[in-house]
Amino acid sequence: MKQFGLSAFERIKNKKEFELVYSRGEVLFSSSNRLKAVFFIDRNPDTIGIKTAFAVSKKSGNAVWRNRIKRLFRESYRLNKNEIKSDCENKKIKLFLVFSPNTINRTNSKKIYLKDVVDDVVELLIKIRSIL
Repeated sequence: MKQFGLSAFERIKNKKEFELVYSRGEVLFSSSNRLKAVFFIDRNPDTIGIKTAFAVSKKSGNAVWRNRIKRLFRESYRLNKNEIKSDCENKKIKLFLVFSPNTINRTNSKKIYLKDVVDDVVELLIKIRSIL
């Protein structure tokens, strides 16, 4: 598997896993209050690792803008996932993680770039690592 890839095994895809994260997970906000991360830690997993998803509500903007946000979240996570992935493997846990915008929407920021979200994603990953 590629070091910086984001394979299908690393993504939350089915409804059961989304319900698990949203019903039993914890919520963290970035310090700028722009991003939100909902995560659930499975201490007795059958497989070890991280599964992520990137959710943007329809209220945030049109489809083009929502897809761009998801691409930016995915890229910033993909570039910074190594430390949290190794922590999960060392502690033998499975982490379910959903990133979504909190105060970022199309009316506030018409143009958004990778540099605008990468700091918040890294900050949330550091907060989650401290909880693991």
